[in-house]
This record gives sequence, C-alpha cells and structure tokens, in this order.
Amino acid sequence: MSDLAPAAPRAHARIVYLGPVSPHWDVYGDWGDRTLLEEFRARALARLVLLPRDDPQFRRNRERINRDAERELISLEWDLGLDVAEI
Repeated sequence: MSDLAPAAPRAHARIVYLGPVSPHWDVYGDWGDRTLLEEFRARALARLVLLPRDDPQFRRNRERINRDAERELISLEWDLGLDVAEI
C-alpha cells in the first residue's frame, strides 16, 4: 500500500454530448484554473470532434481523455445524454 493520499482536484470539467449533428461535444469548466481547463478542453475536443457517442473509436478516446484528466488532476464528469438504465 502507498502512504500517499490522493491529491485534491485542481479543476472540474463536464463533457456533454450535444447530439447526432456536429458538433457532437462540448467541454465546460465548472471551477479551477482557466488556463488548465482551456488546454484540457482543446485536447479533449481534438479527440472527440467527429465522433458520435456510438462510434467504436469513442470508447478508446474516452479512456484517453479520462487518463489525461487524471494526470492533470481534473475531476471529470461525462453527460452522454443517456438514462442510467441505457448505459
């Protein structure tokens, strides 16, 4: 076991699925360093720009975005527009 406590998040972002018509996604920074959030937003949108949520590439890119947020200490929330029962 590690003696290190998890670090507190430096920011929080929400990634929202806008629908089947492009643009499909938007990233909102709820709180935290604006520069950090804008850089994260640019990287996340670059991975999602042409992907609807049902595309097989979406799952791989979602994991990459989650790892990026973890490295940057950004708490992340996904709003895929689905009911919990559908997920």
